[in-house]
Amino acid sequence: QVLDFGWPDLHTPALEKICSICKAMDTWLNAAPHNVVVLHNKGNRGRLGVVVAAYMHYSNISASADQALDRFAMKRFYEDKVVPVGQPSQKRYIHYFSGLLSGTIKMNNKPLFLHHVIMHGIPNFESKGGCRPFLKIYQAMQPVYTSGI
Repeated sequence: QVLDFGWPDLHTPALEKICSICKAMDTWLNAAPHNVVVLHNKGNRGRLGVVVAAYMHYSNISASADQALDRFAMKRFYEDKVVPVGQPSQKRYIHYFSGLLSGTIKMNNKPLFLHHVIMHGIPNFESKGGCRPFLKIYQAMQPVYTSGI
């Protein structure tokens, strides 16, 4: 069985996608004692780390006592191979996911709207002083607005 849950490199997946991945992994692992999950990643290890870390949190709540050793092995792999390359946003999403599982964070399903962007002060990126800001806004990974330079 092969499932593709990919998302763009250096981005975080939607929390719903993290939930779907963890549920699929858990369902497969609990279906038969010989089942294993193999994760493949075409990019940096951060995406793999998001999945492993999320599943470790997920399995702490849903897994049986027999899976404690598997969790320990995943934790060692995560600490040895994945942690140093995680993006801040990926780490933040793992904390969000953990909070959702523990009940300390509730999801807000109301849409958010960006009405304006305010820059306080002018950064000095050029040797003459000032900068030429450029803004590109994405919704669901699709550009919806591009400013002039």
